[in-house]
Amino acid sequence: MSRGAGTGLIGLGIVLVVIGAILKFAVTVTTSGFNVHAVGVILLIVGICSVVIGGAIFGLGTSRRTTTRESVQYTPGGSERVVEHHDVMP
Repeated sequence: MSRGAGTGLIGLGIVLVVIGAILKFAVTVTTSGFNVHAVGVILLIVGICSVVIGGAIFGLGTSRRTTTRESVQYTPGGSERVVEHHDVMP
């Protein structure tokens, strides 16, 4: 996976942690049949897991290097420029 996927999961995890913390600690409402605080705890746990997994993917993600080689070849009809691109994956 790429590092972009890791940063996306980290961002999603942070959003889920913030929403979960608001539902768990800042909301004071009493409902019947639906527990807002339990939803907050669930979102906190899922958000923390997402941040951890995203950090692992970011840390282990591949980084690409591109090598470019340019050369000019002289032909009877004039000069010709040749550009070669190589993607190197570690």
